[in-house]
Amino acid sequence: MKKIKIVLVFILVPFLLIQFIPVNRDNPPIDNSLALTVPSNVEKILKNSCYDCHSNETIWPAYSYVAPVSWLVSRDVKFGREELNFSEWNKMTEEKRLHKKDEIIEEISRETMPMPIYLLTHPSASLSDEDKLIIKNWLTGRETLN
Repeated sequence: MKKIKIVLVFILVPFLLIQFIPVNRDNPPIDNSLALTVPSNVEKILKNSCYDCHSNETIWPAYSYVAPVSWLVSRDVKFGREELNFSEWNKMTEEKRLHKKDEIIEEISRETMPMPIYLLTHPSASLSDEDKLIIKNWLTGRETLN
């Protein structure tokens, strides 16, 4: 019994203490003049599958408040926003936006986005073949339906 108490102290105390390490879960304000504007069918897909990591509209789930998972979620959002932030789409040059469009097509074609680890807790964010086609058509300037 004493060994169990010692083990619990060495596990529970550090676990409780790491909860006090601050984690950035901010959603910066959105300037609509900088945000991406797309047809409603594209917006629905992007919000469902991309915005948690690639916008300033992240929905922070309960597990993102529990360390050490909170550190991983915060890091992924930070890196996701740095790589591509739909809330700041119009800050990029036209050349950069064209490059990002090509990267998006590549990522969804290779099924590396949304990230498989994200899909474990957000299975509804998985892109169907139809979703991929809608996004690709929008990115390449083909007609999309609203």
